[in-house]
Amino acid sequence: MDKYNVTGMSCSACSASVEKAVKKVIGIDSCTVSLLTNSMTVEGHADPKTVIEAVEKAGYGASLMTGEDRKNVGKKQAADADELNNHAALHKMKVRLIASIVLLIPLMYISMGHMMWGWPLPAIISDNHVAMGLIQMLFAIAIMVVNQKFFINGFKGVIHGAPGMDTLVALGSGASFIYSTYVLFAMTDAVMRQDNDRVMTLMHDFYFESAAMILALITVGKTLEEYSKGRTTDALKGLMKLAPKTALVLRDGEEQEVAAEDVVVGEVFIVRPGSSVPVDGVVIEGNSAVDESALSGESLPVDKAEGDKVSAATINKSGYLKCRATRVGTDTTLSQIIEMVSDAAATKAPIAKIADKVSGIFVPAVLICSLITIIVWIIAGESTGFVLARGISVLVISCPCALGLATPVAVMVGNGVGAKQGILFKNAAALEMTGKTDVVVLDKTGTITNGTPEVVDVVPGNGYSETDLLTFAASLEQYSEHPIGKAIMEYVGQKWIKPQKIEDFQVLPGNGLRCRLSSEAVSQNERGFCAGQNHSQISDHILLGGNGKFISQYVTLSEADKTLAEELASQGKTPIYLAIDENKLIGILAVADTIKEDGILAIKELKEMNYSVVMLTGDNAKTAEAIGKQAGVDRVIADVLPDGKEVVVRELMKEHRVIMVGDGINDAPALTRADIGMAIGAGTDVAIDAADVVLMREGLRTVPAAIRLSMATIRNIKENLFWAFIYNIIGIPLAAGVWYPMFGWKLNPMFGAFAMSLSSFCVVMNALRLNFVKIYVNNSKYRIHQKMVSKNVEGNNKIEKETGTMNKTVYIEGMMCGHCEARVKKAFEALPQVTEAEVSHEKKQAVLTLSGELSDKEIKNTVKEAGYKVTSIK
Repeated sequence: MDKYNVTGMSCSACSASVEKAVKKVIGIDSCTVSLLTNSMTVEGHADPKTVIEAVEKAGYGASLMTGEDRKNVGKKQAADADELNNHAALHKMKVRLIASIVLLIPLMYISMGHMMWGWPLPAIISDNHVAMGLIQMLFAIAIMVVNQKFFINGFKGVIHGAPGMDTLVALGSGASFIYSTYVLFAMTDAVMRQDNDRVMTLMHDFYFESAAMILALITVGKTLEEYSKGRTTDALKGLMKLAPKTALVLRDGEEQEVAAEDVVVGEVFIVRPGSSVPVDGVVIEGNSAVDESALSGESLPVDKAEGDKVSAATINKSGYLKCRATRVGTDTTLSQIIEMVSDAAATKAPIAKIADKVSGIFVPAVLICSLITIIVWIIAGESTGFVLARGISVLVISCPCALGLATPVAVMVGNGVGAKQGILFKNAAALEMTGKTDVVVLDKTGTITNGTPEVVDVVPGNGYSETDLLTFAASLEQYSEHPIGKAIMEYVGQKWIKPQKIEDFQVLPGNGLRCRLSSEAVSQNERGFCAGQNHSQISDHILLGGNGKFISQYVTLSEADKTLAEELASQGKTPIYLAIDENKLIGILAVADTIKEDGILAIKELKEMNYSVVMLTGDNAKTAEAIGKQAGVDRVIADVLPDGKEVVVRELMKEHRVIMVGDGINDAPALTRADIGMAIGAGTDVAIDAADVVLMREGLRTVPAAIRLSMATIRNIKENLFWAFIYNIIGIPLAAGVWYPMFGWKLNPMFGAFAMSLSSFCVVMNALRLNFVKIYVNNSKYRIHQKMVSKNVEGNNKIEKETGTMNKTVYIEGMMCGHCEARVKKAFEALPQVTEAEVSHEKKQAVLTLSGELSDKEIKNTVKEAGYKVTSIK
């Protein structure tokens, strides 16, 4: 896919002409031209030179964008930002506008002031009508020279067979000027004949002021439009300006300040408190809180420690960080976001197809309407001035620009709003389709849940001890990359248990693991291993681990084992079976993954928006149903292998429009298959590449937020298209004088030009309203009246009850600053029972407003996980 800069376009008819010309080139598969960004995206294998020649033959200019141009980074960033805001074009427009107004004021004074309001004229011309006409003509010529661009572009379009808005303006203004010039010569002849009555009659037929006023008013509208269009790119320009200009790097053991684009991969850089991170990297020393709101929209700082990733343009709020650069220049997260937002703005939403079709024939249709209007009024016997005024009014009131801008300005603003909130749409089609879906499919691990499970139960069997079971588990899982494997290794590490050496390690996707204990395994004396077996007995044994379906192929499970597994699964835990020698069960480990702090709220929001929510997981049905019930989803599909997710999505798409949300490599096929694939930004690069929408925040609440933004953008586009169409549908008949015989309504060409000049401006201003759309809703709305599920400790029975409100004061040790307050507040308000948490590090307390029962143990655990200690609870 190649991108081009296109110059010379002024309206949607121009962009339609460029598209039409390029699509005729052999080897072009598709072509999309954006009037808003003056860019063109081309897919195919045609030579760029041939594409550029096709654009030039159509009467416009084109140049191929380089990789640097497309990503807008490095040394060109500031220049690109200014260019994007179109300062140069806006400055030229302002100069034209000021010059036009300065010249227009005396012209209007001479042409209309003395006639309408009796304003005095200089004595030398007060009774010299030829002189008055000549002065008007000179002022009109000056204004036409100032605005010569309309005539150059307009007649160039006619020559190339692609008339546009400039053609309509040029014809309207030019016709007024030519007719007025003819009247001036006729008046000169009448003066020579001393026919004063004829002179006075002709005096009222001067349209020099109309010729000039049309140009001036259109320039007013184009200036406002240019300014407003610059506002639509504020978000993208803001992203461009976020990148730090310098970086503090360690070279030869000394700190050196260098340009950010000069940092190389692998180089160590320093980020002091208050400074911005210059490039993407990983922390190798230090601890701090980093403000990532510029990229994710998340207002609370994120704690960073050794091994954590940092991104360019984020701000170090407190500690000292030493980092190693991993991605620089065009590869940083910021640069990729900029490119994604820019590319999305240059694409077209499917809803724009109607406007594109109309724009392609709009100008020729208006020219025909103008010609028919003139012919009809001539046949009706009206005066030449009346006939000309009607024809010119039709030309100058018609506005193809409003149609052409209706979609791209809304897409640009919508993408900008999304980028500020950590929601990135890859193209306009994704932005449109997101709001038209009706089913949301959520992957469980890493999407609904945190993806960091913990071992919560250890149940050995068949004479094996807990140490035996954990040693077997550690041996089997030591090379596993699965989150459950990592959880098991973390747990056994806390027990100071080391794994045995193994051979022939195999991963069976979606099922389990298999390996053989190495003959080099340490002896029983060193490990106390396997219930008293000696070294010769434990080496070369086969170890197996996995879910019940997998393990039952090798081991006959007792009813007690099955009952235990079902009980664990009913509690939302995942039972992991371990067996030895393919015939003997060693025991069961239960692993639990917690639901993301905002997952329940996000799912509740989706259901209130009339979305059906489906959870996909490879877990067994019992565990999946328990987690699904906690999360509040409508449907749970369990025991799904990685390649089965795509099949499930495909089946759902037969009757629904589907959003698939995931974060892992195994989600990529399903993300690609779905109508809209959403990748959690903290997920893998593969998932992000496969998705249509990238959610930079880890929380699920960005899913309903993205849907709301899509709905608001599409609603805005429809409003723009409606007003653009209705404006022309009402305006053209009015300008043509259709209502004149019945109501006496007629439109002066100047008012037609004024209406045309404001139509595009109004469309752009309507699109800017998207900046005020609230895509997130108040959390408390979902907490105050919700039911909570608590556990009866003795019987493990679930008791569901309506909750009132109560307060608890928690005294906390270790909070030192406002960041500590924010961390504790966030941890408490993630609990479904907490409606509000007021935290003060000075008073060393947190006052909790509760909508349901919350045990002291849960409170202490919550504070402990946040890194602090509870001293007392009242």
